[in-house]
Order: sequence, then structure tokens, then C-alpha cells
Amino acid sequence: MLTFFKKYRILFLVLFLLSALIITLFYFALKPKKTLKIYNPADVNPEMVDTTVQYVKKYHTIDDFSFTNQNGKTITQKDYEGKIYVADFFFTTCPSICVPMGENMAWLQEQIKDNPKVMLLSHTVMPDIDTPEVLKAYAVKKGVIDSKWNLVTGDKKDIYYIARKSYLAVKTTSSTELYDMVHTENFVLVDAKRRIRGFYDGTKLEDVKRLLDDINYLSAEK
Repeated sequence: MLTFFKKYRILFLVLFLLSALIITLFYFALKPKKTLKIYNPADVNPEMVDTTVQYVKKYHTIDDFSFTNQNGKTITQKDYEGKIYVADFFFTTCPSICVPMGENMAWLQEQIKDNPKVMLLSHTVMPDIDTPEVLKAYAVKKGVIDSKWNLVTGDKKDIYYIARKSYLAVKTTSSTELYDMVHTENFVLVDAKRRIRGFYDGTKLEDVKRLLDDINYLSAEK
């Protein structure tokens, strides 16, 4: 009788483990795989997009660019070729949203500093004030690693166009001054094919952590 119950317990244990294995396999088979949307101008709030591209529904990529970084070096799309990167728009004297944005971008730099696939790119929206020298002082303050994070300035018109026609991340004001811009809290994730894969609130560390998860997801893609 004892042997019978012992065999019964063993059979029960085997069936239990088999059931658990089957449930686990079904869970992973049915669990939706993570995907990241590819954003086009038509997917974004029209306030953030230049009217000339608002109709675009597919194949949107970041345009070629040429700006000057904190070291006086010319930075172009060639420096980001084949890279995943995060772009944002700021200015060094901003007393409001730029403060947490800068802290969170510095935090993000620390997380990706050993990942050769990932870089950062911050554009000033006040190039008349943010010269390379001013950007360098800001970079030193933030602990910028030059090989990972470029802070760039340039012609205001060029920054305006790249912000609204490529990154879809900056509003215009009601000012009569042409190319007047209001930067937002957006961090923009760009993949190795120059496509926008996500927008994140750069003032919130929780959202920047979500951005890091998405960066790691893109980094693992083949």
C-alpha cells in the first residue's frame, strides 16, 4: 500500500511539473512580442510638425545635417551613421524644463556609455547665445563624454528645419520673428536607419528609463 501511494505521489508530481511546463510554454508563445512603432509626421501632433511634411505617412527619416559641437567640431549625420541615438532640443540658460532634462540626459549617458551602438545629440534653440564656448562650459558641468554626447549649435534656420521637419519635436510661437521656436521636453529615439522610434518626456526619469529599455531593445535587434 505504501509503495502504491509513493508511486501515486511521484505520478502526481510528474503531472504537476508537466502541466506547469505546458502553461509556461503557452504563456511565452501567446505573449505579444515587443515592437517599437516607426513614427512619421502624420502620426504626430501637427503643432510639432512643419506644414510641408504633415501629410507624410511613411518612409520618414532624419535629414542630413551639419552643426558645430561643444569642441568647435563640425558634426554631421556621418558621425551618427549606423548609430541608435537620442535627440533633444534645449538651451543652456533655460531655468525650467531644461534642468531635469539635462540631469536625465546625463543619467542616460551613464547607462549607455559602454554601448558602442548608442549616442546622444542635443540641439540648442538659442544659437545666438549658445556658442561652442558656452556649450563647452555646460558640457563640463554635465560631465559630457565627447565621444557619446554632442551639444550642437548652428544657423537658427537649420535648427528650426531639423527640429520641425525631421525630429517633429519643437513648436513655433505666435511671434512674428521667423524661425522662433519653443523647445519641448521630448527626447526623440532614432534608430540606426534614421527613423524615429519613440518620444519620451525628458523631465521624468521614469519615462527616460522606458527610453533606456527601448534603446536596449533596438541594440539587441539584428
